[in-house]
Amino acid sequence: MAVSTGKATAAGESARGHRRERRRSFGAHWYAWAMVTPVLAVMLVLIGWPLARGVYLSLTDATEANIGRTIGVNVIPSTYEFVGLDNYARILTSGVFWDKLVWTIVWTVVCVALHYGIGLGLAVMLNRRLRFRSVYRVLLILPWAVPAFVAAFIWRYLYNSDYGVINGFLKMAGLGGVGWLDDPTTAKIAVIAVNVWLGVPFMMVALLGGLQSIPADLYEAAEVDGASAWQRFWAITMPGLRQVSTTVVLLGTIWTFNMFPIIFLVTRGGPGSETEILVTYAFREAFTGIRNYSGSAAWGVIILIMLVVLAVGYRRTLRNQGDPW
Repeated sequence: MAVSTGKATAAGESARGHRRERRRSFGAHWYAWAMVTPVLAVMLVLIGWPLARGVYLSLTDATEANIGRTIGVNVIPSTYEFVGLDNYARILTSGVFWDKLVWTIVWTVVCVALHYGIGLGLAVMLNRRLRFRSVYRVLLILPWAVPAFVAAFIWRYLYNSDYGVINGFLKMAGLGGVGWLDDPTTAKIAVIAVNVWLGVPFMMVALLGGLQSIPADLYEAAEVDGASAWQRFWAITMPGLRQVSTTVVLLGTIWTFNMFPIIFLVTRGGPGSETEILVTYAFREAFTGIRNYSGSAAWGVIILIMLVVLAVGYRRTLRNQGDPW
């Protein structure tokens, strides 16, 4: 009995200690909390509520035909019903989902690999002393400054079978024109090229900053020890870029996985639906034909879950490898 009383007293003292610690922390950092609170409120309204609403709709059979709406003075009530996980079961057992998932993964892996590889090469080049280096930097960053939808329209014109600049150059060289957006294979190559053009500058800038943070003494010491340029790259440059690389690869993967404007504006998902990725297909579910809001919401939730699992798994893998990120 005495032991139980002692444990209860200790637990009560510990709880009171935690409360005092929280009060002291709030008193010391109240200004920071005051600055963060508006941001949290805005995020809750702009992100939290739509997310919660989307999850709820994904568990119903809501479509354009049964959702509530107002037409003039007539108010039509909602008639959709809760169906549980039926939408998810239908999506995951359909061949469409797996086809789109495979292409989305291929699209993401190829684009991010090219983003990183080309960006790293340009960053290494610009990290050296070159004439007109500032001019090169400005020219290489320009694609990043162009809004994605503007770039998509420009590239769609360049790919035009009849009036496009690319086919114009091919004809000047005595070659036949290519229907870039008419064939599934060339359409996929076309959208990958556009996305790489847009994404390389970000990788280049981030990796260039990482390169400039690596002490030059390490390279000098390695050179004195007789290490070749290739050995210095693998022994100093790549480890020095590890934290920057992990961050930009994760961000690039998330952005590319959800790169809606390039696919939608360059190819409209065509020919047919060959270049549709998961996010563009979810959009079509919600805004074409008889709008299937519940199905689109379920697609969105599945995409979100996949990205969260990817991010968590990625970070856990890095921590197991000794990266503190």
